[in-house]
Parts: sequence; structure tokens; C-alpha cells
Amino acid sequence: MGKNSVRGEGTRRRVPDAGEGGGSDSPHDGGPDGAPGGAVRAPARPAPDGPVPRPRRPGSTSRRGSASRHGRRGKRRVLRWVAAVLSLLILGTAGAGYLYYRHLNGILKKDDLNLGDKPMAGHKANAAGQTPLNILLIGSDARNSDANKRLGGAKRTFDGPPLADVQMLLHVSADRSNMSVISMPRDTMLNMPKCTDPETGESYPATARPRLTNESLGRGGPGCTVATWYKLTDITIDHFMMIDFSGVVSMADAIGGVPVCVTDNVHSRNSKGEGSGLKLEEGTTYIKGEQALQWLRTRYGFEDGTDLARAHGQHMYMNSMVRELKKNTKLSDPNKLRKLAESATRALTVDPGLDTVKKLYDLGEELKKVPTSRITMTTMPSVPAGDRVLPKPDEAELLFKMIREDTPLDGKASKKQKPKESKDPAAPDAEIGVMVQNGTYTDALGAATGRAREVAGVLVEKGFTEAKADIQRSPQERTTVYYPSVDLEGDAQAVAKSLGLPLSSAKKSTEVSGVTLVVGADWRTGSTYPKSAKDDGKAKEDALKSARALKGDNDEACMDVQPGFTW
Repeated sequence: MGKNSVRGEGTRRRVPDAGEGGGSDSPHDGGPDGAPGGAVRAPARPAPDGPVPRPRRPGSTSRRGSASRHGRRGKRRVLRWVAAVLSLLILGTAGAGYLYYRHLNGILKKDDLNLGDKPMAGHKANAAGQTPLNILLIGSDARNSDANKRLGGAKRTFDGPPLADVQMLLHVSADRSNMSVISMPRDTMLNMPKCTDPETGESYPATARPRLTNESLGRGGPGCTVATWYKLTDITIDHFMMIDFSGVVSMADAIGGVPVCVTDNVHSRNSKGEGSGLKLEEGTTYIKGEQALQWLRTRYGFEDGTDLARAHGQHMYMNSMVRELKKNTKLSDPNKLRKLAESATRALTVDPGLDTVKKLYDLGEELKKVPTSRITMTTMPSVPAGDRVLPKPDEAELLFKMIREDTPLDGKASKKQKPKESKDPAAPDAEIGVMVQNGTYTDALGAATGRAREVAGVLVEKGFTEAKADIQRSPQERTTVYYPSVDLEGDAQAVAKSLGLPLSSAKKSTEVSGVTLVVGADWRTGSTYPKSAKDDGKAKEDALKSARALKGDNDEACMDVQPGFTW
């Protein structure tokens, strides 16, 4: 399939059609009564005490609930979320059967990773030489194939430019002990970088003012969505996986159903006919097929009826689906697995680093190392901006910082090997010669003028009287103390300790002739090195609370039901 068939041949903006509840189904619509979509959230209500009702397997018409007569139109609500679920399904099943289906290589669609004009920085290895893995999961609402058109949506949206209505960053720690997922609310306004379409050569200039994040996909393809995330977060993204939505129901069916829970009887339908039509009894029910689609697109009836409530329900479903994949023996059936793999691969577009079945298999093997108990789902903290949202300045940045520093979102320590103290004793501070260089330059901010001189002065005040400012250094993300040989390792570590730098910041390099401190972009101002995310304490707790962190092994999570939608 050519790129135009993925993104549409024109550059016109897709006109939104009516969706759930009869209102706008664009990513620009708000919550009920004019509340901004994803901007208002009611406090979570605790699950009721007492025994949890026994899970019900699918099949009974009394438990499936009433199917919406507007199901086809409503189905497109699931398109904002399915990308992440489908990606995890592919990755979770890769090790079980993909190597047997090499013909799938020809089905995989490919696109460039980064269409921005800023190259992404490389990863920093931990003390054991391990590096993290970041994958951007993108859900396109494209209507450019018969299968996708049958899923619903107004005909005027067919073959038009797609929107990236699902965006989730999946981070796997360097030691593969934990995984974190950050969802971006669909109404987020962001500044976008310059992007160039690799097929047509068309250039899209950097935006002068914030634009809706899901419009990034129409600026040359998924590589522009990747570039937009990098501009916002400074998180190096290794791969993307973009999904369209044919075969989603059959994949849920192949698993055998997914258990979900509601705190009360719920029926997502109001007096105006708004809602997904989902009808469930209180407690836990296994859902699949049409009922699974209803769950994924339900807003009215969950919590406060906003898009954040819907996203929380989707996270519950995703975690539950991953747990089912890990324990469901039916996926050992070759015929069912082949059907699952065929549906998933036909719906998938990847970057060149994942363009074969073997590469997907290898990625699946890496993800299999992470226990379910160490998976944490979050939503980027945001603040209202009219009927849109903006990243919450402190809390969103702290969440991104934790990912950049490979800090687990579940609060548990990673298995990183700590660097050891040098066996070579350091010379007296006053005898250690230190050259200080300014490596603070960034594309957005330029260089922090005079930083080498300022930090050299800090060292002199601490007793390193031989510290001197040196020439400008090439840009560097993190502050590092380099030393040329093992006999100077102790000296370099002494410099790092005096400034509050981690011991791991002392690194051997043949490019220096003596102890050399390079002040990086992470320390542009002040005389005290900024604390890392792991030291942020209460701020970190607040950010994770805002992000509604949900752990993968939480099989007791239950959706609160919105007042007025019980039966």
C-alpha cells in the first residue's frame, strides 16, 4: 500500500462527523454540558465492599447488553485507542508464532521514523552498558481501505488526511525490569516542528502557535508525530508502530474475551439517545466483539463522562488484555494465532527498524522480559485551555524527566548496577586540575553564556583551585566529568561528588588529556546541580497521581459508574 493510501492524497483537513452521543466525534469535542474533553475529572469513587461477583463468560444475551442501532457510527470511537492495544497484542504474541509466518514480511507497511529537522540524541547506557527502549504507538483514524470504511464514520471523511487520535509512548527500562506507558490526551495543543514528507518532498514549516497534537500525522506521516513528541519531551524514540483498525474485533474474539469490571449496573445511554449502548451488570464480565467495542468507546456512563474517564477505562481494558494474553492457552492454537497475526500485521505500519517479522519477534522477546506487575499505565497531566488542554507545566515535565532518566513509574528500584568507587585514591582537591567546558547549547535555547566560567568558579569555592574555564564544547545533554586514564578516575569522581553529580557521570574518554568537566544542557543555571527525578519526592507522587498511574497486575480495578446511567 503506498503512502498516499495511508495518509490520503490531499492535505485538506478531515471534517469531523457525528459520533457517540450525537455530538462532534472529532478530537476537538468536549465533555457533556460544554466541559472540555479530557479537562475535568470527578474524584474516583472507591469500589464497594464485599465479595466481587463471579466473572461471566460471554455468550448469554442477557449479559451482552443491548447493541446500539448506531453501532457503525459509534464504532469509530474505538479508533482513538485501538492502536495501543493492537500494538501490545502484536508484541505479546510475536514470540509465540511470528517466525512461522514469514510471508507477513510483505504485508508490513513502512514509513520513516523522524521527519523533523532535529536529529534525535542517542541513548545513555547505564553502568551495565544497557540502554532503554522507547516506542511511540500511534492510532490513525484513516478511512482509506474498504475494511476501515466498514468500521463506520461519515463518507466525507473517507480517503481524507488522517489524524493521530491515539498517541502512547511505551518505555521499556534499560534493564528490562519495568515498562511505563504515557498517553497524550487527544485535545492537547502543542508547537510542532518543521517536517518534510519523504515521498512528496513537501515541507511543513514549524507552527507559529500551538496546534492539536493529532494533526501531526497529516504533516508528512507518522515520522512527524514522532518529531513532535521529541520536541515536547526530549525523549529519544527508537521506533513507532502505527495501527489502523480492521480486524480489531476478531483479535478480541481470538483471545476469548477480556474481563472488565463496573461498580454498578451501567447502561451508556441517556434520554437523548447519547452513549455507546454498553449495558453491563455490576461486577466483572468477560466481553468481546461488539460489547468490547462499546466498552472502548464509552464516555457517558463512566466516572464524570469526560474523555479522561474513557481513557481510564481503556487503560483498564489494555492491562486486562495483556494479562489474558499471558495466561490464555488458546493462543497456542496455530490456526487462531495465524488469524490473529494476519489481522494485526495487515493493520500495521512501522519504521525501518521494525520492518521484518524477525525484528518484531526480537522486540517481542525484549518485552516478554517485563513482568505484568511492573507495567504502569499513565496519562500525561494536563490543564484546561478553553475547550482544549495543555501539558501541565511541572507535572508533565517531571513525568517526561522520569522517562528520560529511566526512573520506574511504579516506584520500585531498577536492577541497575551502581558504579563502584575508584580504587585509585584522589589527589587533594587543590591539586586536581579541572578544565570546564560549556556544552549547554540546545536548538531551542541556544547556549547558556558564561556557564564554563560560572561552574569553574563554583569548583574553586569548593577547594578545586586549579579549575579553569576552557573553550566551548559541542552540545551535550548531560553534565559529565571525563578522564583520560584509570589513574585519574579517582580525581574525576571527586569532582563529580563535590558538585552533587552521580558517580556514573565520571566517564573515561581518550578525547581529553586531563580531568574535564562538560556542563550539559541539564544544568543551564545555578550553582547547584539539579536533582534527578528520583529525588523529587512529593512532586513525583503528585505527578503520578495526576497521571492516574494504573499498574498492570491490578486485577481489582473497577470503573466507577456515572450517576444517572445505572439501571
